[in-house]
Amino acid sequence: FAVKEINENPQLLPNVTLGFRIYDSYFNAKCTSHATMLLISTLETFVPNYICDFKKNLIAIIGGLDSLTSLHVATNLDIYKVPQLIYGPAAVMNDKTPGLFFYQMVPKETCQYKGILSLLLHFQWIWIGILTFYDENAERFVQTVVPLFSQSGICFAFIERSHKFTYVTEINDMFKLGAKIHDKINDSKANVVLFYGVSYALAFFRWLPYLSELEQSSNTSKGKVWIMTAQVELTSFVYQRTWDTEILHGVLSFTTHSNDPPGFHQFVQSKNPSSPNGDGFILDFWQQAFGCVFPNRVVGSVKGHICTGQEKLENLPGPFFEMSMTSHSYNIYNAVYAVAHALHAMSTSRGKHRRVMINGGIKFQNQLLWQLHHFLRGISFNNSAGDKISLDQNGEILAGFDITNWIISSNQSFQRVKVGGVDSLAPPQEALTINEGAIKWHHWFNQTMPDSVCTESCRPGFYRKVKEGEAFCCYDCIPCPEGKISDQEDMNDCYECEDEKYPNKDKNICIPKSTTFLSFEEPLGLSLACSALSFAFITALVLEIFVKHRDTPVVKANNRDLTYALLISLLLCFLSSLLFIGYPDKVTCLLRQTAFGIIFSVAVSCVLAKTITVVLAFMATKPGSRMRKWVGKGLANSIVLSCSLIQALICTLWLVISPPFPNVDMKSVAEEIVLECNEGTVTFFYCVLGYMGFLAMVSFTVAFLARKLPDSFNEAKFITFSMLVFCSVWLSFVPSYMSTKGKYMVAVEIFSILASSAGLLGCIFSPKCYIILLRPELNNRDHLIRKKS
Repeated sequence: FAVKEINENPQLLPNVTLGFRIYDSYFNAKCTSHATMLLISTLETFVPNYICDFKKNLIAIIGGLDSLTSLHVATNLDIYKVPQLIYGPAAVMNDKTPGLFFYQMVPKETCQYKGILSLLLHFQWIWIGILTFYDENAERFVQTVVPLFSQSGICFAFIERSHKFTYVTEINDMFKLGAKIHDKINDSKANVVLFYGVSYALAFFRWLPYLSELEQSSNTSKGKVWIMTAQVELTSFVYQRTWDTEILHGVLSFTTHSNDPPGFHQFVQSKNPSSPNGDGFILDFWQQAFGCVFPNRVVGSVKGHICTGQEKLENLPGPFFEMSMTSHSYNIYNAVYAVAHALHAMSTSRGKHRRVMINGGIKFQNQLLWQLHHFLRGISFNNSAGDKISLDQNGEILAGFDITNWIISSNQSFQRVKVGGVDSLAPPQEALTINEGAIKWHHWFNQTMPDSVCTESCRPGFYRKVKEGEAFCCYDCIPCPEGKISDQEDMNDCYECEDEKYPNKDKNICIPKSTTFLSFEEPLGLSLACSALSFAFITALVLEIFVKHRDTPVVKANNRDLTYALLISLLLCFLSSLLFIGYPDKVTCLLRQTAFGIIFSVAVSCVLAKTITVVLAFMATKPGSRMRKWVGKGLANSIVLSCSLIQALICTLWLVISPPFPNVDMKSVAEEIVLECNEGTVTFFYCVLGYMGFLAMVSFTVAFLARKLPDSFNEAKFITFSMLVFCSVWLSFVPSYMSTKGKYMVAVEIFSILASSAGLLGCIFSPKCYIILLRPELNNRDHLIRKKS
């Protein structure tokens, strides 16, 4: 068809007629070499290097269909410098390959590999199988794509290689191997299989379902998405004419870009074995394709009904013959035009001699055949199908791949539908184009896009843990540990949120933390503040009562000044708890613990002084006692002042060495940012508590020993109970304080302050208030004397 167009085009090679010869390589090295030498000899008989027919000059050779054939042809052509245009897979280039005279009419295979990878990633098919048909390049294909695909997260359920069988005695082995391969593919969870092979491999591929039946396998065929490489052509054996083509439905095939030139369909329809100018091989093809025999002619070994010559090519099944121009045919079409345009450029050069670039230098040469290489490299033209065809300086075509979908109708009719393509010149992220809506999937998938994964995606909140001994695509989905999240599918690990955020319940997003502190506006802070004020008010009332009744025996009997000091210190204790409520700033942080520690030490020191005063006062009543000189206000004041000063010294050291400061705690409470006062160092904090505990234990011990002294208004037994309450509160405070976090830790300390202060107030002063207010008849000197009697 291409030669016919060129010969009828007066603008291209005028007064020159192109012709062609077609030889079958039989996919055999010996036949390929013999056919090549026949072309070079230009005689019907094989006489190498003998050329005498100048009217039929060999300009170029187009072939072969597979890379091995191309290498055999190139081995012979390397001597004669005849251009060779390859329309099949590119031959392997290495130091032993005469690649100088290769012109590749197909894009680089690396472009195809990257296109397949982009297709797999587009549909998120990460668990695939590979099936290769015996070919010299099959192993190279596997060694190339496996690491390339693995780097992008794709792994392989299986890699099966179909071996080459040479002898008839190996047919049984071939059947067993084919059935084994079919069953392995069928049993695999991988729904996508990449198929690589020679051009005629599909004829053997169609055997797979039948081999399984021949071997009496119990496996039922399942639908798969087959991805065919551009090397594989839609071919079938004659005996496969009536075979079911269901396995081909939904195939995604990579093919070199092709178009139907105008008039090609009519040209094919016009072909008829009865045409006087028909091609020499058309009779053989006709008999093979239609399964008939022409009268009085035996071609091959085909037997059947008589050929009429009126059979229609368009009625042949698609796997046998396609009316449209296939990708390989389109490559041949462009190769013929490339030679014609190069020959036209060379023939129109001025004069017998012209300047040509050879190996980087300018030389004058006769226009010999090998000079055609100069015009082929970098050639560019528009063909009749509207495509621009260009070769670069390395003789490689600048083109991409089409992605076609094979559709088998219910009547077994075949159709190719272009659903996408790969542009080799586009950026990698834009190279693939795909029309998902145009794809017809295998009936097994019920027209829903199939997935192909070893394990379903791990949803957010989980992470992948690879199963030991299996491919990295096979994994278990493990929930994220506490405090971590995964916000995407299939994450390899969970991660912690930022400090100002925390994980939600499902561990798939980070939620901003709320800022919190113990404030007067919230119920807990308000209730504690009201309690503190209430107790302070009660303490003030008790102080007022004692001041009002300061001259009564009850008030005077137990050191009136110490009583006032104790009540005032208790009043300040209640009020000091208010420093713990509200926004923690620098001043409040400095005052909180120090004020609490010093005021409480004064209160406990007053209790201790009262207890010691009671003991000394009783001992001083004995005749000849030396304790009389110790009884008085001086001793009590000394006890209170010295004990308080020690606590004040501890607090001063605390403020100097490591003072408390405002702090933002993002770790203690998972869902909150706690605004707190950092103690600076817990050592001084526990020193303050320890010293108060020491004073309380001394007071408790002395009071317990003096509880039975014969004194009508003896406070020792009440002080004993008050110290018992005080110690119980603060002993329970330590574990409670350490086990709580955030604002509740502050609340625990406030509660301890209020509870211990209320214990002192209630145990020591409630009996006295009871006598003063409700039993005033007992608050007199006569009753005191009678009680002592």
